[in-house]
Amino acid sequence: MKTSTTPNQLKSNLLTTLVLFVLSLTLSVAQTDTKVTTEEGQTITVTIDNVKNNTGQVVFALHTKDTWMKGQGVQNTTTTIENNSVTITFTNVQPGTYSIMALHDVNNNNRMDFENGMPQESYGMSNNPMSYGPPQFSEAKFEVTNEDLEFNIRF
Repeated sequence: MKTSTTPNQLKSNLLTTLVLFVLSLTLSVAQTDTKVTTEEGQTITVTIDNVKNNTGQVVFALHTKDTWMKGQGVQNTTTTIENNSVTITFTNVQPGTYSIMALHDVNNNNRMDFENGMPQESYGMSNNPMSYGPPQFSEAKFEVTNEDLEFNIRF
């Protein structure tokens, strides 16, 4: 039996995916990381050079596969924007597989805003995947070993 996907089903699937993405970022900002690590880990520096404007803040979350799209990341931070650019640093990151999510929270409400089911604020992920479906950990993941890392995320 052949089934087909209607445009409304596709729009609904995209909306559901974006809502999950927003919840992941929103929950990551709503809580702070209070865990103290005694072992030194690596440093991950993230830069975004194409922020649309200097209004609001940029929200970042460092995720593992276990935290991806489920809420708070293992480290979370926000920063103000200067000259349409931001740079943050995650410190003490232990070896493992991670991904980074970023959101330009223009109105400082700690969540992504939508209009007609479409996001109104810019967002991006490590590795800058260009997909129209749900954000996938496999597309954004990277390995932390024994060297510091630098990433440039595009909105």
